[in-house]
Amino acid sequence: MGASRAGRPLHLLSVGRARRAVLVVAGAHANEPTGSCTLLALARRVLEQRELRDGISWHFLLCADPDGASLHVTPAPRSLFDYHLGFFRPAGPEQPEWAPSVLPPDRLPPETRALTGVIDELRPYLQVTLHGTDLGGSWVQLTRDVPGLAEPFAKSAAELHIPVETGASDAAGWPASGPGVHVMPAPGIGPAYPSLPDDARHSTWYHAHRYDGLTAVVEVPMWASDLVDDPAPHPAPAAAIGLLARRLQRDALEVSRVLDGVLPRLADLDGPLLRAARWGLDLVPGLASDLLHTPPADRTRAYVGSVDAFARRVPLRAAAMLLRVLRGIDEAAAQQLEELVSTWSDAFAERFRARWVPLEHQVEHQSRTVVAAALHARERAS
Repeated sequence: MGASRAGRPLHLLSVGRARRAVLVVAGAHANEPTGSCTLLALARRVLEQRELRDGISWHFLLCADPDGASLHVTPAPRSLFDYHLGFFRPAGPEQPEWAPSVLPPDRLPPETRALTGVIDELRPYLQVTLHGTDLGGSWVQLTRDVPGLAEPFAKSAAELHIPVETGASDAAGWPASGPGVHVMPAPGIGPAYPSLPDDARHSTWYHAHRYDGLTAVVEVPMWASDLVDDPAPHPAPAAAIGLLARRLQRDALEVSRVLDGVLPRLADLDGPLLRAARWGLDLVPGLASDLLHTPPADRTRAYVGSVDAFARRVPLRAAAMLLRVLRGIDEAAAQQLEELVSTWSDAFAERFRARWVPLEHQVEHQSRTVVAAALHARERAS
């Protein structure tokens, strides 16, 4: 269906020829590898269960960003530290789904154009994009509500011992149709974090709306934490988030100091790892200001926990990618960053009491949620 910036092929696997279509996308974020396993499991499930093909064709985009996937190199992480040693997540303008929210149409990467082209061809009543989080819980983001989805989603998570992230910072301030099932707000409602450059309402998630379709984003954790599944009110959410914002500033400053010290040696470098690390660090001043000066979008313990995880990830990921850049260039700076990545990864896991979610449970939960979304959204489309 197209090729990446580096010339890698983009493959679409289709099952059935019915006009009413479901499009499932894997690999939009390089650091979220579970979706590719889920996609193949889903294809087998559709082949084995004839009722899933009743009037529906299924289309599976095997990997939306193969270039990014080639750079994230932790296929079997034993710990968060292992995961981050091979970490890669592109800068926002280089992410296929997010690029339209930060770039003009004439500068969109070929992966984005291929994805929107397939949506134009298939006109799916449902697009599902498979995402994941390193540590936390499971949640769903919908561009339009899918009545009835919350119940099978919650049942699946409970059976597989996966916490539901009821206060996901990614969906801060969004209405919920059930625990962990968030529906994107109306266009007139501002974002919870005004400084962030990307806006989901301008991403490829909304492209299906041209054909009266919708998009469901299904998130599943690699490591689970029950701290993001606590709907109890937090006694002082604004004060707690203020402390998290100041920690974010301190951590980012540590990474920036290392970067500033090696900049002369990086003058001729402009690779994707370095661009992504710089892009993440550039987000920090505005994000910290949002957290300090914007009233909490949610006052629950779950939301404060989710913000805590978010504020840890930004500098940790920047440090991890910069570490990979500096190996072989400045070993002293690389060692300094490796110590930060190790310390922050261990603190992240300890604070959230991380427990590994077996891969087969991650895949099964995503698969069940996709099937439930397809069946319930079909009722809406009909």
